[in-house]
Amino acid sequence: MLKKFKIAIPIVMAAATFSTASLANGLGNFYKDKTITITIPYGPGGTYDKYGSSFSNHLGKEISGNPTVIMQYMPGAGGSRAMNWFANVAPRKGYNLLVPLDNSIVNQLLRPKKMKYNANDFTWLGASNQTNSVICIRSDSGVKTVADMKRIKTIASATGPASSTFLFMSLASGLLDWKTKIVMGYKGSSRAMFSVEQGETQMTAPNWLAWGSKVPHWFVGKKPFARCILQNGYFRDPALPNVPMFPDLLKPKDKPLALFLASGGPLGRGLVLPPGAPRRLVAPLRAAYDRMNKSKKFVAELKKRKLRLIATSGADMQKLVADIIKSASPSVIKRAKKIIFRKARQFRAKN
Repeated sequence: MLKKFKIAIPIVMAAATFSTASLANGLGNFYKDKTITITIPYGPGGTYDKYGSSFSNHLGKEISGNPTVIMQYMPGAGGSRAMNWFANVAPRKGYNLLVPLDNSIVNQLLRPKKMKYNANDFTWLGASNQTNSVICIRSDSGVKTVADMKRIKTIASATGPASSTFLFMSLASGLLDWKTKIVMGYKGSSRAMFSVEQGETQMTAPNWLAWGSKVPHWFVGKKPFARCILQNGYFRDPALPNVPMFPDLLKPKDKPLALFLASGGPLGRGLVLPPGAPRRLVAPLRAAYDRMNKSKKFVAELKKRKLRLIATSGADMQKLVADIIKSASPSVIKRAKKIIFRKARQFRAKN
């Protein structure tokens, strides 16, 4: 199963074998004088917001008819509120897009009764990044290495039980025997990180892009404000060569659990259409997304925002999602669920 996961991951966008110009023309005047709304599953300030804002600034320019592109925020339940709404309520005429959760598949498989969607039913237009989840902690906590977490009590911040931040810290705490309590209820990674800065909590675990784009100054100097102690993904992030990989610290029987969570990393930051959207829009919109990823102005904006671009085509993303769901082992899902959502006494909700 694990090898299949790795093989399925696209790292760069495949070259198009069709004329993007002809696909764009296929839209005709469908989007002329229209507005496309991009839904962000968290509040303002996070990397979902930053990528979504960049998409809204550039995607419309690549679509025939030059539609206006706007954003709406729909935080709640670690992003699952927006996912459920988009799958079941959002209009399906082609004027609504979503920046989906990177852990949308993990949530779907871990909490099927709460997640009212099937990630296979969304139509991917493409993605613009891949990244690892990274646990970083205040230096004054006394924690210098992962080993210290077994003896030092810590308090962590997370958005909700569907967030990759919570899932990673909860699984790591359970498998590595940490003395950690997780405070949930923060409206996005920015607020969770702010709680660390204010001393309300000591650590959190968004993706490295969030750390690197928002608080890079935390990690510099002889006495850094915080240090990163653990990362999870399919590959070691090139920006974190000395931060241990979660799977490397686990027993063989536990490694599949870490790699199951890591499946969210390649999903990156992209856009999807809701289930039931007109099929004739898919190829032209995917072509428009590909052109946006190649646009010098789009790339420049990402760089200015301290975001990186690892582009993947919509077709490759669609295949990746299907492969991950098909390859997920029921036994791994069952064990992960048991450890992550163990008795609530280990966690407390933020008021």
